[in-house]
Amino acid sequence: MVLRVAVVGSGPAGSSAAETLAKAGIETYLFERKLDNAKPCGGAIPLCMVSEFDLPPEIIDRRVRKMKMISPSNVEVDINLDRQDEYIGMCRREVLDGFLRDRAAGLGANLINGTVYQLEIPKTSEGAYTLHYADHSNGNSVGERKSLEVDLVIGADGANSRVAKAIDAGDYNYAIAFQERIRLPQDKMTYYEDLAEMYVGKDVSPDFYAWVFPKYDHVAVGTGTMKVNKNMIKGLQAGIRARAARRLEGGEIIKVEAHPIPEHPRPRRVVGRVALVGDAAGTVTKSSGEGIYFAAKSARMCAETIVEMSNAGQRIPTEDDLKVYLKRWDKQYGMTYLVLDILQRVFYRTDATREAFVEMCADKDVQRITFDSYLYKTVVPANPLVQMKITAKTIGSLLRGHALAP
Repeated sequence: MVLRVAVVGSGPAGSSAAETLAKAGIETYLFERKLDNAKPCGGAIPLCMVSEFDLPPEIIDRRVRKMKMISPSNVEVDINLDRQDEYIGMCRREVLDGFLRDRAAGLGANLINGTVYQLEIPKTSEGAYTLHYADHSNGNSVGERKSLEVDLVIGADGANSRVAKAIDAGDYNYAIAFQERIRLPQDKMTYYEDLAEMYVGKDVSPDFYAWVFPKYDHVAVGTGTMKVNKNMIKGLQAGIRARAARRLEGGEIIKVEAHPIPEHPRPRRVVGRVALVGDAAGTVTKSSGEGIYFAAKSARMCAETIVEMSNAGQRIPTEDDLKVYLKRWDKQYGMTYLVLDILQRVFYRTDATREAFVEMCADKDVQRITFDSYLYKTVVPANPLVQMKITAKTIGSLLRGHALAP
């Protein structure tokens, strides 16, 4: 037998899953409704992703080595990477996604330019899953109606996942991100050569942060907030433009974009022989809002589990087999999500706690631990004395800002 797997969505998650499956000789179908899609996204990736996913230099628009944290009262804290070979990569999603998708197709994944509008669940545990889709390969936006039968399905189709709805995976809370791409005069763009900015304050977000991230020939300026505050989003975007006005002067808005960001995992991420990965599963982190690396990593781990449990495609994995991916994922990253959730709850509550957060970021030990955990996705326990110092500094910052309210 030849195992047949459909991957719905070809962002970093879907393409990474398809690449892993195709390399193992599994018959893989990769669906993407819009091949030139430029997903709204801050576009920051950690250094470990560059090597782990073998990304070429041309994928990276900017190598950020300096961060500027800006408090509600406009206190600025400069954070610099002191190791010359370290950086945060800034990407345009249309470039990154296109590269990963083309690589998966080049390795044998069958790329289908189509919109999956229905996933038909089999009536028996051994039956095939049927994907009904509109084929856009002839350039027709409506598309020819077609169907495909497969043994397994990976849903990598984002926060509004149709695959998740088909398997009744449950709802999750989400945030709204709003972003403008702004082309700056050359002198202003030079300022952002290797610098990114993060702003906090209730004027830019009541529960998140706002950003100015440099890209190839423009900056991405955006903010995010929970869906309960979605009616505020345009006002919050005006807030970040006002806070960064001096540095954005003379800029031209070339694109406006918005998208949902999941705030916690779906209640069910594996149902039957269907697995969810990336935003469809809810792998975006709290506090930092990071999604690209974790989307790609979750999908690769899911695909590796399928390869392993199917004996490289010789048997059809069961639901219990697919759930091994979840156990491995939660074991490796569960603590990361918990810690970032706590940080968001503590430091994004009020402007007083945000001031304390920015003050704490001035500490060199805090900066080093933060960068190590972000760049390499490994949290190395600090020296006990350093850990005590950071804890004391955190409490001191909160007390000085009168932020330790019940």
